[in-house]
Amino acid sequence: MASERTIDDSANGWTDTMGRIQYWHPEGQQGQQGEQELATKMLQIQSKRFYLDVKQNKRGRFIKVAEIGADGRRSQIFLALSTASEFRDHLSTFSDYYASLGPPNPENVPDDGKLKSEMMVKDNRRYYLDLKENSRGRFLRVSQTITRGGPRTQIAIPAQGMIEFRDALTDLLEEFGTDDGGFKGDLPDGRYMRVDNKNFYFDIGQNNRGIYMRISEVKTNFRTAITVPEKSWAKFRDVFADYCEKMKEGGSGLAGGMGSGVGGMPGIGGSGSSPGGPTNVLGNDNKAQGVAQVSSPSGASQQQQQQQQPNPNPNLDSPLIK
Repeated sequence: MASERTIDDSANGWTDTMGRIQYWHPEGQQGQQGEQELATKMLQIQSKRFYLDVKQNKRGRFIKVAEIGADGRRSQIFLALSTASEFRDHLSTFSDYYASLGPPNPENVPDDGKLKSEMMVKDNRRYYLDLKENSRGRFLRVSQTITRGGPRTQIAIPAQGMIEFRDALTDLLEEFGTDDGGFKGDLPDGRYMRVDNKNFYFDIGQNNRGIYMRISEVKTNFRTAITVPEKSWAKFRDVFADYCEKMKEGGSGLAGGMGSGVGGMPGIGGSGSSPGGPTNVLGNDNKAQGVAQVSSPSGASQQQQQQQQPNPNPNLDSPLIK
């Protein structure tokens, strides 16, 4: 069991951390959801342990800061490398201010206990830094919040350990830099398509979780939208293309065309449509470039014959897809 480990097995890739938590950290280790753990540091500040883990995933590099109290409780926050650099600078400022304070005076403590405060913003995350004082002493509380909902997490660093914490961050940042990584190019422009009385908008965005496409359906007094992560665009494209092929093979193509197109592109049935079959819904190389096309049977006789035959797929009459 982990609690029975009392030696350093660093030669085998394991390091024992006080018999409670172990980290396996060979170069390029794969973690959950494709994460790589690049480095880790452990700090013991008074009765607390802090783990600073540099990780990397598809969205870039970041530092996970975990605090484990004397009672075993664990809390953590996440910092992009650029945010960790800003935090490091704030730690220097807070340390200087803390050094200028005299001994604690219970009669001269603010009502909320705050002695100094700062705030950091990164994408949809906000970080509140509060140097506080209570009956147990002075400490720096770091709170992480996510706009438009999401849990609030926080850690508390004893004031005496702010310099040590800053130096540990500095070591990691000197090794891995302050570049967050991830996508750096310009995102594609949004596109628009009209089908009958519906308007469809395709917008590409990016947040701390990566790149996504928001597809909005807009009618009078009605609007709904879905969000598709970039990593699944190709799968959506393949599903649409497969359905288009099956509809074409079944001889029950979609009558009519989409003449307005998407954002300046020719629509389905208009000039510029692919004559050989369906085009990709989301295009090649994970970019939104087209709309699926299905050719309709030609000739009035075929249309009349189709009207007399039963619908091979009655689910298509569902109002959910009209």
